[in-house]
Amino acid sequence: MKETDFAQYLTQFLSVYLPCQVGSKRNTQLAYRDSFSLFLRYCRDQENLLPEKLTVAKINRDLILRFLQWLEEERNCKAATRNQRLAAIHSFFSFLMVEEPQYIQQSQKILAIPMKKTDTVPLMHLPLDSIKGLLEQPDKTTIQGKRDAVLLSLLYDTGARVQELVDLKVCDVALNDTVTIILTGKGGKSRIVPVMRPTGELLKQYMEGSGLTLPVYGRNPLFTNRSNKPLTRAGVTYILKKYAAQAQAMGIKDISDEITPHWLRHSKAMHLLQSGVNLVYIRDLLGHSDISTTEIYARADEKMKRKALMEAYNSPSSDELPAWKKDKDLLDWLKSL
Repeated sequence: MKETDFAQYLTQFLSVYLPCQVGSKRNTQLAYRDSFSLFLRYCRDQENLLPEKLTVAKINRDLILRFLQWLEEERNCKAATRNQRLAAIHSFFSFLMVEEPQYIQQSQKILAIPMKKTDTVPLMHLPLDSIKGLLEQPDKTTIQGKRDAVLLSLLYDTGARVQELVDLKVCDVALNDTVTIILTGKGGKSRIVPVMRPTGELLKQYMEGSGLTLPVYGRNPLFTNRSNKPLTRAGVTYILKKYAAQAQAMGIKDISDEITPHWLRHSKAMHLLQSGVNLVYIRDLLGHSDISTTEIYARADEKMKRKALMEAYNSPSSDELPAWKKDKDLLDWLKSL
């Protein structure tokens, strides 16, 4: 079978350009691969364009627009998911413009397809009492319970993204007087995060009980499942939701079925802010590249304070005119100014 130009460029884009030239993380590579897999299935099933015969010349702006419309109408994808698929397509045609300038006009038309506006996602977080109740749920007398207690405590205490947590290796933990861990975030950027003493003690006990303190296990994942394989993001979410359900059953407030690991990250940031910690330090803890990203917590905290103030304070305003407006002499004097 003769190789098409699209097959050649897509292979180069996914196998060489993203990992070697751009240095994209593995998750980004997989997300882009899945986007094109979905696009190829659409072309085959909806456009009668067989993947093995698909050429770059056939992929125009109208085809991409029909694909995006199909995502929303047939697959019920939200605007955010639609934008993620479009981002992968944009990235490919940016690459193609440089590699093959004869496609520059076609690529520019596709790159001009705009992202859709998405609804602002509310910044979900839990009050300190709810976090405490959640972290008390794992049964620390069992091996699995000890692992889960450490996992949830680290997730909150360090403000880690869930991917940063599952990527942790034993060598990323320094069991000194002040326990620290190395988190590797977006763009491969690493940061050292100190761990509070109670969480540090839990982590020490977990590693010693699991035999992970020996240097030979330095490259092993810190958290594994029952099959001794690294935990996945889905696995962490499952563990969190399990204990959230237990906390709900015990009557702990503010914990919802919709909870995600990112709620704990948001909660840590809000609690630090409410304790008077400077935004710069919160930015460094969370691994934000720009403090403007961290400022969302300050704005959310301001809204919370304003709401609490409005609920606690009875405004004296009413339909009745204030007393000074009935004072004709005062009104005449004000008008004369």
